Amino acid sequence: MATNIQVEKTGTENTSAVLRKFTQRMRSAGIVQKMRKIRYRSRPVSKNMQRATALRKIERRGDFEQLIKEGKLSDSVRGKRVKWRK
Repeated sequence: MATNIQVEKTGTENTSAVLRKFTQRMRSAGIVQKMRKIRYRSRPVSKNMQRATALRKIERRGDFEQLIKEGKLSDSVRGKRVKWRK
């Protein structure tokens, strides 16, 4: 679906005013919004990737709980965002 926008210079209008008029017509036609939707569209995550992410999360939580049980991490760390490694 192509949309043509035409702007002409009238009288003593300078170039910046013509450019401003053009961008205003682009916005009112909704072209800017359409382009942003196309540009920043994120693909839906596949079921396999969702499953893999969930399994990874479960495994990391288990490792975290194990570290707390072994006493390598204090219980006060729970619920806070702290970087930890094995």
